[in-house]
Amino acid sequence: MNLIADTAGYETPEIPDQIPVRLATAAPALWRVIDRSGRVIGHLQAMAEAAGVRYRARRFHAPSRAFRDLGEFWSAADAVDCLRFAR
Repeated sequence: MNLIADTAGYETPEIPDQIPVRLATAAPALWRVIDRSGRVIGHLQAMAEAAGVRYRARRFHAPSRAFRDLGEFWSAADAVDCLRFAR
C-alpha cells in the first residue's frame, strides 16, 4: 500500500448525509473526522492500492502520544463508522 502522494484532482471522500460528521482536510490524503459537537474523533487516511483506494481509520492515543490504526476499509463511510462506534 502507498499513501496517495499526488492529490491533484483527488477530492474529499463522500460521506452519507445521515452520518453526523464532517471531514476537514489535515494533509494530502488525510482528513480530520469531526463529530456534531465539533470534537475531532479521529483521522481518515486514503491509501492507494492496485484495486483502488482504501481508507484507514486512525485515532490519537494520548498516553502513548501516537496514532493507532483502528482498521482499513474500502469505503470511507465504513472507516468513519469505525471511528464513531469505537469510542
